[in-house]
Amino acid sequence: MKRAGWGIGKITLLLYPFGAGAVAINLFFAGLILSWVDLPVLTPGWSVVGGCVLGIPMTWLFARHIRGLMDRADGEATEAQ
Repeated sequence: MKRAGWGIGKITLLLYPFGAGAVAINLFFAGLILSWVDLPVLTPGWSVVGGCVLGIPMTWLFARHIRGLMDRADGEATEAQ
């Protein structure tokens, strides 16, 4: 069966800005929470840098999940016909 639609790489490139932003926000808030145990607070700039770096694998994992859902939906649609 041939896959219909976009591949994982294309989905990853499309979603990367959102994934990097989500990771940056989570890193910043995790840094704030860790300040409760006397660790230094992560600055917004370093959070953005971390989001850009860690956003790549996180977005790829999410794109794999989305591609799997698309394949599953295509399979169920084919079976229904």
